Amino acid sequence: MTVAGDDLVIAARDVTKRFGDTLALDRVSLDVHRSELLVLLGLSGSGKSTLLRCLNGLHPVTSGSVDVGGTRVDQASNAQLRALRRRVGFVFQHFNLVGRLSCLENVLIGGLGRLRLPRYGALTYPRQMRAEALAHLDRVGLADHADRRADTLSGGQQQRVAIARTLMQQPALLLADEPVASLDPENAGVVMDLLFRVCIEEKLTVVCTLHQVDLALGWAHRLVGLQNGRKVLDRPAVGMTRDDVMAIYQRVEPAVTPARPA
Repeated sequence: MTVAGDDLVIAARDVTKRFGDTLALDRVSLDVHRSELLVLLGLSGSGKSTLLRCLNGLHPVTSGSVDVGGTRVDQASNAQLRALRRRVGFVFQHFNLVGRLSCLENVLIGGLGRLRLPRYGALTYPRQMRAEALAHLDRVGLADHADRRADTLSGGQQQRVAIARTLMQQPALLLADEPVASLDPENAGVVMDLLFRVCIEEKLTVVCTLHQVDLALGWAHRLVGLQNGRKVLDRPAVGMTRDDVMAIYQRVEPAVTPARPA
């Protein structure tokens, strides 16, 4: 498996995030390099999605620091955050496509950050951008579906269109939150293979949350496990076994104070 590049894309230090009295992240530190596919694993509520959203400023951190591509996310202004998010793609579990629009126009939407004015209809985009969007659809194997409404596609096809839309942003970093959670095993494998190839061929950094341990072992360069908001695992995927990873899924039960004798 190709190793990641040396350029540091993400540097998170002692990141803590609270929602009221709930501690979602507890002093998590993380370095991620160029052309690295890192998978975050853990139980629901372990902090995986929260960490992703801290990386692009959707969730401001309570304490600690987050540097993404030279931008201090925890200190950034609104304008700096908008500029950062143009360089950070986000793939969601539920695709977030506009169902009534064609696949081509959904992909073109990913390039709106490069234009000064909004566009209405695929033909209102520059010809070069239309060609670029078609090339991204071809890359995900859906060029022949360019004119089809997005809501007529299968779940796996819709997620591939969503990835093409993200590539249209020309991002340096791609965040994917449970991108295969709603897909069958075959389509899940197709999507993970696509993310892996994009990571290697485009030298794109990918940080992905998953529940499927076997997919993580098969496609990730590196695995990071979270448990109750804390980082409990950070190892290269090569040489790891399923049993090694499953240890992070053991629930930590709260301590019980013995009852005092009557």
